[in-house]
Amino acid sequence: MIESPQQNRAARVCFRDMTPADIEAGLELSRAARWNQTEREWELFLRLSPEGCRVAVMDERVVGTVATARYEDRFAWIGMVLVDPAERGQGIGARLMAEALDVLKDAPSIRLDATPAGQAVYQKLDFVDEYRLSRMETVVSGAGLTLRRNPARSMTKDDLPAVAIFDRQVFGADRRLTLEWMFDGAPEYAWVIEERGQIVGYMFGRRGFNFDHMGPVVAHDQQTARSLVSACLNRPAGKPFILDASHCETGWRSWLESVGFREQRPFIRMFYRDNPYPGLPPKQFGILGPEFG
Repeated sequence: MIESPQQNRAARVCFRDMTPADIEAGLELSRAARWNQTEREWELFLRLSPEGCRVAVMDERVVGTVATARYEDRFAWIGMVLVDPAERGQGIGARLMAEALDVLKDAPSIRLDATPAGQAVYQKLDFVDEYRLSRMETVVSGAGLTLRRNPARSMTKDDLPAVAIFDRQVFGADRRLTLEWMFDGAPEYAWVIEERGQIVGYMFGRRGFNFDHMGPVVAHDQQTARSLVSACLNRPAGKPFILDASHCETGWRSWLESVGFREQRPFIRMFYRDNPYPGLPPKQFGILGPEFG
């Protein structure tokens, strides 16, 4: 049987570990997909999982990526499934997922945030829906949000140990390294709220290529989450932000819309094998991002 040109191209694809030298290619794929990552995010993926990020290579050119991260021995995350637009339709994305599942074959639970198009693909791999999210987008208006009696204060490095303890309960696993990375990269977006000397809410943010990204936003209740986001939005007019909001808390997305956010696109959080450490989704008002969880 004579192979088609497409079959011939697919046969030339091989897979290997991603290295720092591949970051530039990863960024090019991010830009082609209009995603928000910067070089700093790719560096973190390799720091979190130096042997768990893979690239698809055709004729010595990177044409696809996938990143994985392990959170303790509780669960792992899959993100950054990217394929060069010119090479789509050859099964490279499916093969990248197979690579990721092989890397994580000993993980008790695997999770990811899927687009609606990806959801059907992952369901065929036996991923199960967990809950829904919406990427919300806004541009800071000239008026901003009033900070009158807002209890939020700027986070300091001294707050990070207590924040990490709280975060482990809500996220479901320790991600102290990532939170420290968030703080170091954009301390102006790190806020905390205390009551009687105890932290009851906090948020981080990061600078992105297209938008600055709010999240995670973690709080005991919705009013606390509103105060955190309001503090962060007190920025110069014209600053674009995104926030990946969960659907777990009634009224949360309606409030975001009332202060100028609109839905950009939906995500579906999914898990594979089991989900023994789901954390506390109702207290997670904004996630860190679909690539990290």
